[in-house]
Amino acid sequence: MFPGIIAGITWAVETALLWGALSLSPLADFAFLAPLVATFLHDLCSAIFATAYNGVRGNIKNVWNAFKTKSGKWVAIAAIIGGPIGMTGYVMCINYMGIMGAVASAIFPAIGTVLAYFFLKERMKWYQWIFLVITLCGVFALGITDGMATENFLLGFIGALLCAFGWGIEAVILAKSMKDGEVTDEQALQIRQTTSALFNGIILIPIVSLCVGNHSLVEGWKITAELFNFSVSGLIIPVIVIAGFFATVSYLFYYKAINEIGAAKAMALNVTYAAWALVFNIPVYMWLFELTFKETLPTGMSVLYALIVLVCSIFAAADYKEIFKKNK
Repeated sequence: MFPGIIAGITWAVETALLWGALSLSPLADFAFLAPLVATFLHDLCSAIFATAYNGVRGNIKNVWNAFKTKSGKWVAIAAIIGGPIGMTGYVMCINYMGIMGAVASAIFPAIGTVLAYFFLKERMKWYQWIFLVITLCGVFALGITDGMATENFLLGFIGALLCAFGWGIEAVILAKSMKDGEVTDEQALQIRQTTSALFNGIILIPIVSLCVGNHSLVEGWKITAELFNFSVSGLIIPVIVIAGFFATVSYLFYYKAINEIGAAKAMALNVTYAAWALVFNIPVYMWLFELTFKETLPTGMSVLYALIVLVCSIFAAADYKEIFKKNK
């Protein structure tokens, strides 16, 4: 369970940083293309970090060999579903609904758990279902209490649904792909992030640039290039790079959790990022927007709901009969 908890904590750091980058000018001025550009840069940075990680471990050749297997190709399919669809939906959600838009996206364990139940035969005990439902209720209450932005709520809600289905389906495919041992969790991460970044940059951004707002095919690439003019973009690229690093750490632990305890339990632990985001939101906002500590503090009810999410998600991931058997 430990990798799943660490995955949730590090993803909360990533969430706070990514929301901060999306709020900075000029990225905040790019309207509908902003989430796509941010997703591409985020996954590209994460792919570079994953490559460095596997390179240091002498694992690059093994990654390529794993990609050529049937399971490796399924991981690439999961990458397209979880990256360009799921991650873009996630960035849309926090872009249009604020930092607690991450809360809305946290319904993905419910969808993934149901899919894992039917397709992977991952049986969950009755009390795990109850705790999962309480966790999701806590996530919803956390978002409402914190006052999610109503501006562009529909786009944010669409993003939450894309994220939930994308990540839920991705987790199930990954769990199935890593069961046969052809692909390890570290290799799966490399395949996932590289495939996602390439698909976003080469296919998704040009298509959306052409279809939305009468832009040209290369509009998204122009925006991406402009962000590397640091005199204009300021901290945007450094913040996204740091977010990409924490995303890579989070994915490493998340995939390890999926491989060790299954998709349903790993997702139940990972969803705690919605609560941890309240904590890491404070230093990020103080750094990027020069707010005082008092201005960034969450309300008392937000803290209460965050604790509910943390505690119940861990209970939802724990099979107590298995634990007691091991202890005996």
